[in-house]
Amino acid sequence: MSLPINQISIEIRQPGGPDVLQPVSRPMPSQNDRQVLIKVAAAGVNRPDVFQRLGFYPAPPGASDIPGLEVSGTVVAAGPEVTRWKIGDQVCALLAGGGYAEYAVAEASLCLPIPDGLDLEDAATLPETCFTVWHNLFERGQLKPNEWLLVHGGSSGIGTTAIQMASALGIKVIATAGSDEKCRVCENLGAVKAINYREQNFVDICNDLTVGGVNVVLDMVGGDYVQQNFAVCAPKARIVNIAFLRGSKVQIDLMPLMLKQIVLTGSTLRAQPLDDKIRIAKGVESQVWPLIAQGKFTPVVNSRFSLTQANQAHELMESNKHIGKLLLITETN
Repeated sequence: MSLPINQISIEIRQPGGPDVLQPVSRPMPSQNDRQVLIKVAAAGVNRPDVFQRLGFYPAPPGASDIPGLEVSGTVVAAGPEVTRWKIGDQVCALLAGGGYAEYAVAEASLCLPIPDGLDLEDAATLPETCFTVWHNLFERGQLKPNEWLLVHGGSSGIGTTAIQMASALGIKVIATAGSDEKCRVCENLGAVKAINYREQNFVDICNDLTVGGVNVVLDMVGGDYVQQNFAVCAPKARIVNIAFLRGSKVQIDLMPLMLKQIVLTGSTLRAQPLDDKIRIAKGVESQVWPLIAQGKFTPVVNSRFSLTQANQAHELMESNKHIGKLLLITETN
């Protein structure tokens, strides 16, 4: 098929607010021998995109400076070493950058088929969140059936994914969220209990409910939650930090960590070596994709914007009024 010479991409003009995101015409990206070129149907909007726009999360060396870490779409070109995918295949893919565009390059090994029962656009909600949740809860956190999991930010894209994935795999989930409406959503998705952190003390409720504490905490809040997470943990619990929305510099008492033998860990996905991402991709496809096909996990999509409305999507994300994921839809899909 004939491909265009240029494409519409969303560029970060300079670090700043949502208004610095602007549509521009850029040359088409080109793939290497192990990559595919995807005609983007939709791109997921994630918190790391906001951090990149603010100037706090630059693209790793060799990655596109265009934001966007996950897309879905159709393969329109493939390098000579690509064996799994052919032109015309529909995929979703984890990217190191470049998703806010009409076309994006992805490592063939980080592309996954569209899960049975899911449409092409909604599949763009999956790679960044599913890779993040699988790696942090089940690889780093060693979460097991019948354990208690506490998910902070339960109504976010990561949170709604973690609740559904863990519940489907036999884990008892508690979530925190910032309104009664968000708490209802969390419980409808499978949480045993959702706690409105603006009105209730999550430490007291978790300790009463679990009779001994939670086994794993997934925390994207940080700040004053760091000390509270220690208080809510059972012996030999694991705390996994994936963001610090309330700050990463805190003064804490580490004695509970020693006395309870707590493991405190964390990760970022974007800068991990390719081999590690490939391992995560295999785990997600073998363990999570069947849950979607069985109807046990359905992406929660709050809003869809056109690609050129990326600034509006970022405004909504920063307002924290959304529940679930935000998508950018290209006009060429």
